[in-house]
Amino acid sequence: MCGELEEESGPDEQVYDRYVAHVHSFLAGMKGRKAADPVHAHLDRLFRELLSATIDPNRAPEEMNGNQRIAMEPLVFARLAGFVAAHAPLSEDPLRRLIEALMLGYSEGEIAVPHDHDHDHDHDHLHGHHHHH
Repeated sequence: MCGELEEESGPDEQVYDRYVAHVHSFLAGMKGRKAADPVHAHLDRLFRELLSATIDPNRAPEEMNGNQRIAMEPLVFARLAGFVAAHAPLSEDPLRRLIEALMLGYSEGEIAVPHDHDHDHDHDHLHGHHHHH
């Protein structure tokens, strides 16, 4: 009986349901903070759009379950990040910036971490495009 119940509700789908709930609360938290300058506003909007796409049921085929989306979609974003970063000048240290952004996203994605302290200090080196001459 227990096995049947687990198959019906699908433990994998519970993982995705938790993810969807976290995305909704994270996006709701972002709404209150508006970036002062147009560059940061654009970057935040792009992040929100792509994050929203990962929970949009119309953006994936019915054959793809939630667990597959969580496993595979980040690889697409990593590939995209690598493709774009490959065009950045090496003086910008694109790989280091990608790794820092990846780790920031990983920490933001952890549900166990309390979100009562502000992470804005992390955004400066991520979004601040400081050009060193």
